[in-house]
Amino acid sequence: MHTAPPRHAVTDTDIEGCFAVMAELRPHLQAGDFVSTVRHMETEGYRLAFIERGRRVVAVAGYRITTNLFMGKNLYVDDLVTAADARSEGHGEALVSWLRELAIAERCEVYHLDSGTQRHRAHKFYFREGFNIASYHFSQPLQPG
Repeated sequence: MHTAPPRHAVTDTDIEGCFAVMAELRPHLQAGDFVSTVRHMETEGYRLAFIERGRRVVAVAGYRITTNLFMGKNLYVDDLVTAADARSEGHGEALVSWLRELAIAERCEVYHLDSGTQRHRAHKFYFREGFNIASYHFSQPLQPG
């Protein structure tokens, strides 16, 4: 079966097609809210990209390009996930490489992401892809539970 190169989710149908894979990483998401949430996030610079094998989305990445005083212009990966039944087939590597090339083309100084401390398999993947641990990320919930 043919695997297509990464591309941006442009239409609502593209975005809807990414939901099932994204929900593997973000299980709290609701299908009925997904398109409108992504559309709102796009107004804040978010872009959603995906890889299809045949007509099925098998990997998804959400990212944004911003500038800050700490890193200068940077590409931050909000979300990166491959469908559980399509892992170890090169889709994650393809997305990481595609995003790296995009960051270079956009003249970003840093390409980075956060990964939950419990995601040990993901960490091994990120190390293999050339990422390193650059800082601790601290957060504080502001709403109850």
